[in-house]
Amino acid sequence: MRGIAALILGTAVVASLAVATVRAADEPPVGQSEANAPATAQPPASTVAVTPKDAAPPPSVTIIGASEAHGVLGRDVRSAAGEDMGRIVDVIVDRTGHVRAAAIDFGGFLGVGSRKIVVDWNALRFGKIANKKDSITLELTKAQVAAAPEYKEDTPIVVLGASGSLQPLQAIQ
Repeated sequence: MRGIAALILGTAVVASLAVATVRAADEPPVGQSEANAPATAQPPASTVAVTPKDAAPPPSVTIIGASEAHGVLGRDVRSAAGEDMGRIVDVIVDRTGHVRAAAIDFGGFLGVGSRKIVVDWNALRFGKIANKKDSITLELTKAQVAAAPEYKEDTPIVVLGASGSLQPLQAIQ
């Protein structure tokens, strides 16, 4: 048993010496300076700037004045004649991210019996929305909106537009 242990220990020592010899051959002599190093030598890895692969560049920042822009979701919509048309509950965008239309929760009383109608974004006028109480104007009558089909997700969208202003959505190839 003692002979086997000595054989294993001897083999481990010889293997360690062989690895140490190979590593020593790869390293330059201790007295050699960087000035004597060959011109093709790479700089030490510690001096190379390492950027993580998932590091994102800093985001851009835009500051919009409080009086220059306002959110539209939940805003009341009124006709040009001052009729209550509902409120904006969704914004519809195409595959390129361009705003195409707004879904308006129309009709009903206190949310009961209402339905969503989609109107062309260009039929909306945002002239006076300085605060949350101001409404958005829709260039359609209440009768036109009442006759429009209801909007349901994952079905073709019928967009009601102001006269002559609706452009058909072109298929993106």
